[in-house]
Amino acid sequence: METENGSVKIRLQCNQPLAENIYTKAKEHRLPVIAVNYGTNEGPASCMPMDWGTLVPLWFFGTTAEKARVVVVTPSREIPLKELVGFGTVIAQVAEKSAGRIAFVATADQAHAHDSKGPYGFSPAAAKFDRLVVEAVRNERINMLLNLEQKLVEDAKPDSIWQIAVLVGVLSTRPMEAKLISYQAPTYYGMVCAAYLPKR
Repeated sequence: METENGSVKIRLQCNQPLAENIYTKAKEHRLPVIAVNYGTNEGPASCMPMDWGTLVPLWFFGTTAEKARVVVVTPSREIPLKELVGFGTVIAQVAEKSAGRIAFVATADQAHAHDSKGPYGFSPAAAKFDRLVVEAVRNERINMLLNLEQKLVEDAKPDSIWQIAVLVGVLSTRPMEAKLISYQAPTYYGMVCAAYLPKR
């Protein structure tokens, strides 16, 4: 990935057994999932290029755990949020039965309409949406974000609501304590960083 100060790159192996188990269980629950590969089915030529939404969070994980294996999931905006919640539940159930430590990472920008000079223009809905996300994390009520008015979501233009739906499913199966780390809106989009740790 190219940046203003150069480039960064990372290469991580896929946790293929975990991916296959998630896919199989999702199919059993009649959820709309497809398995995607790039190049060949296996071997050195089987390599999925990462976009920035994948590379950036994995950069922080990968630089401290070079042997980490990953499963990349992309929730479609065409799938109802209820089904994405169900998919999150499947992920948590499979993870519970898997050996080793597993971290679930929901990554996406928040509202994209903070700046009139940005590519999506300005809407007061952006600040409102981001404020509601921050409050939902702090109050450990992130599931409430799935009940927001459709117009608010459309005007705020977030990328995150679909990933949040999957996270809601994970948390419904594996309750965790939320910790808000930071909220920033450095440009036309907002960013929330939070950690969820298993409840003792």
